[in-house]
Amino acid sequence: MMILRSFFILLMLCAAPSTWAAIYTYIDANGERVFTDQPPRQQHFETIQAAPSNRLPSPPVIQPPPVYQDSAEPLTPQYQVLRILTPEPDATLRANDRQLIVTISSEPTLLEGHRYRLILDGEPALDPSRSPVFRLQDIDRGTHWLAVEIINEQGFVLERTPAQPFHLRQITLSDKRRVRPCEQGEYGIRPECPLKDKPKDKPATLPFFKS
Repeated sequence: MMILRSFFILLMLCAAPSTWAAIYTYIDANGERVFTDQPPRQQHFETIQAAPSNRLPSPPVIQPPPVYQDSAEPLTPQYQVLRILTPEPDATLRANDRQLIVTISSEPTLLEGHRYRLILDGEPALDPSRSPVFRLQDIDRGTHWLAVEIINEQGFVLERTPAQPFHLRQITLSDKRRVRPCEQGEYGIRPECPLKDKPKDKPATLPFFKS
């Protein structure tokens, strides 16, 4: 029984890591064989060289480099306020030149590497800019929708306002005539006062003489 026990202990020690240089064995005071990796104090002991382990070390865990991607996970808010100052929501504007100035406000102001992007009717209207002022041109009259985004250097949207409507009207000749009616001498001179609209002169009345 003692021989079988010693055989199993020897097998366990031989399967130990290869960092153990040697295994020592000796007979203790009770007559049993002892195996150890520490040099014993007894004068009579044997040294057993353990076979090196054939296990390969685990490969190191290599973390992939961070990759920028559009993630559905919410980002930490970086701006407390983002809004369009002008035009105001649902405003009616008159512009014969079909131009519109849009101003934007954010708190805090744009961080390094961030830009504003103006969205008109669901599409980017102009190139992104760090300026909070945009000039739109060639806008057709009617109702349009404006929104503004803050994007980073990769073009990823960090913040966006809801789309808000505005109505663009062009001042018509009738509007001008309503504001400033045409005078007799202005027909044919002011565009809104064509000659065809000039009232006809009343015929002069001759005095009636009795015979």
